[in-house]
Amino acid sequence: MSDHPTTLTTTTIQPQKFITGADSNGCALKDALITHLHSLDIPVEDLGVGPYYSIADQVARKVASSDDSTTRGIVACGTGVGVQIFANKTPSVYAATCLTPDDAVNARSINNANVLAVSGMSTSAETAIKILNNFISTPFKAPCPASGGEGWDPDIEDFLDNSLSEMGEIGKQQQQQQQVSGNGNEECAICCLAKNREFVPVEIMPGGMMKIVRESPTSAIIKFKSGSIEPAHHHKFGHDLYVIKGKKSVWNLSKNDKYDLVDGDYLFTPAGDVHRVKYYEDTEFFLKWDGPWDIVLDEDLESAKAAIAKEEA
Repeated sequence: MSDHPTTLTTTTIQPQKFITGADSNGCALKDALITHLHSLDIPVEDLGVGPYYSIADQVARKVASSDDSTTRGIVACGTGVGVQIFANKTPSVYAATCLTPDDAVNARSINNANVLAVSGMSTSAETAIKILNNFISTPFKAPCPASGGEGWDPDIEDFLDNSLSEMGEIGKQQQQQQQVSGNGNEECAICCLAKNREFVPVEIMPGGMMKIVRESPTSAIIKFKSGSIEPAHHHKFGHDLYVIKGKKSVWNLSKNDKYDLVDGDYLFTPAGDVHRVKYYEDTEFFLKWDGPWDIVLDEDLESAKAAIAKEEA
């Protein structure tokens, strides 16, 4: 199957729509697949290019909220794995990274996958088109390479049938609780109202206090005392920073850049960028993560002090 492209005709394609998106490492492959979908007269809503975590989330939400059960998604990044992970955070979305046409048949047959994740670095456009053809044409519970090309045994077929309703409930209860508490991603500003939140110490960063006002994506107000230093660290998510008052310097070690920030200044730091910070005045700022709060230290405090002292000498 993987050696020969699946031939599609208008009689084998059910009416459906694709939502697409990619990061910079997957955009060329995404565009090639969009061209192929257009040749098959399948409607496409392309959300464009963005960070792999946010673009996958956007595609997944569109697929999950569609009134048409045949709507599917395509997400692409360098490996196809990052976009798959973040797409699968949305309830009722079953994203599968497929590197071969056989992977696509298995994903549709066993998991009823509705979002196809592809790798811009390891998959050619020709192979990706074969993968997409199989993703389109393979129905749930079809014979597939995993079944040896034979129909499923009755007990496995029964399991697959029951799995659909069970999978559809995963994450829904948590999502409903978040919406009630104001921690979800709903758009109503009143539902997101946060009062009486208190500052708590940032134990991993001496001199820091943080007040989280919204979670995942996280919004927080943070204060650091004059002279405080944040050792080099990074986050799994990009974050926006707006200085309310004070003075600080940020050394982005990944980009070998330094940013001096005062009242009213804004800085975006991409996910994974290692950065070190020093505060020259009592400083207060607003910070918004693209996901839940997280921090990973890349050095200890004494090493950070020594590095900054050498920089300022």
